Amino acid sequence: MTQHTHGKALPASSKLKLSIIFTCVILAAEVIGGFISNSLALLSDAGHVVTDIMALSLSWYALKQAERPPSSRMTYGYHRIGVIVAIINAVSILAIAAIILYEAYRRFQHPLAINSVLMMSVALVGLAVNLFVTFWLRREQSVNINIRSAFWHAFGDALASIGVIVGGAVILLTGFYWVDPLISVLISLIIGFAAYRILREGLRVLLEASPSNIDTEEMIKALRGVPGVKDIHDVHVWVISPQLHAMSSHVLVDDLLVSQAAEIRRHLEDVLKNRFSIQHTMLQMECQQCNPSDTFCILDSQSHDKCDTSGA
Repeated sequence: MTQHTHGKALPASSKLKLSIIFTCVILAAEVIGGFISNSLALLSDAGHVVTDIMALSLSWYALKQAERPPSSRMTYGYHRIGVIVAIINAVSILAIAAIILYEAYRRFQHPLAINSVLMMSVALVGLAVNLFVTFWLRREQSVNINIRSAFWHAFGDALASIGVIVGGAVILLTGFYWVDPLISVLISLIIGFAAYRILREGLRVLLEASPSNIDTEEMIKALRGVPGVKDIHDVHVWVISPQLHAMSSHVLVDDLLVSQAAEIRRHLEDVLKNRFSIQHTMLQMECQQCNPSDTFCILDSQSHDKCDTSGA
């Protein structure tokens, strides 16, 4: 007795393609401008732009893969490709942040003269394009971790561009060249923190942890309160992808007709969907509890799990 409701991939592939094209324009401008102006902030931003292009490209690929239907070998489909891409993107952001911090340390020791006017001019172009990309992806990133990782690449670049502009203005007015690596440090800390949060969320999905917004104990209590339910046990709650949650459990009921048990199951599914946003449910109805002591089933690789698989 199960219900299977699957989400649809967000129609964002065309947005990502256009974002990739614009980001390539930024890369060319910042690499040329960074070398000519001798600005570390601009070159460090260009390094991050390279990862932006990779992130956007991988995100586009992940979206296309998520649209593929399930198969006999991939029964859940390809939703987790987006999670893997998000983790790769997050790690790349952390690597870039570390490189920027190291280079900033060297620049603090030996400040270099910088063409602040050229530095600000190129940064203005980068800011305009990155603001467009972040605005373009703002809706999708709120519900899709894969697009969120690409969004934060672009948003990090927008912050970097603002930092470069401010730093260029300060250098122009004061001649303090150490402002350039200081801006780089601030940029790296901001994007590094965002990358850490994405990495943590992605790892939770791969570890099949319960969704962070669901109180599992509260959910079990609510299900046990459904009329006709004597007990809930062998409970598993996990994340297929951040926007697609799943739950399975054994449900102990009286020895009923199948139609009566089905009515109880539908009530349980309504509670899971409306109160806990779980639409993919696998509820096994039974009239004899397989293990009265365990709410959560203990899995053992050397034997079958502690609950039998006989249903009502």
